Amino acid sequence: MSHLTQIRVRGYHLDLYGHVNNARYLEFLEEARWAWFESGGDVNRFQDRGWGFAAVNINISYRRPALLGEVLEIRTSLGRFGRKSGVIRQDVVLADSGQRVADADVTFCIIDLASGRALALDDELRVALGAQTEADDGGV
Repeated sequence: MSHLTQIRVRGYHLDLYGHVNNARYLEFLEEARWAWFESGGDVNRFQDRGWGFAAVNINISYRRPALLGEVLEIRTSLGRFGRKSGVIRQDVVLADSGQRVADADVTFCIIDLASGRALALDDELRVALGAQTEADDGGV
């Protein structure tokens, strides 16, 4: 399942060079992941079971500066699954032209909030994430 989130670049997103600061992209990507999860995942099941979503690695590539007033589209989709972790793919493009601004692979795990331990990504967790339930050998 893929999801699209739009964010307009505001003045407070900019650094002294007049473009979006590199750290601000992490906030944009997190906003888009939440919107993605809320659109297709089972937030109530996560709360009821005491599960938490933890980003454990973010690999981001910056392709061009984003400037004041531009509208960014963040395309978020579930990539691959491993036994205890998965990858979410996020592409940031200009809404009007589709020109790539940045892209990121976000490695995550689901944790038991009581113990702090990563859970195996079994079928129940995959369904709660809005994912297909077949195993993917390409995971991490």
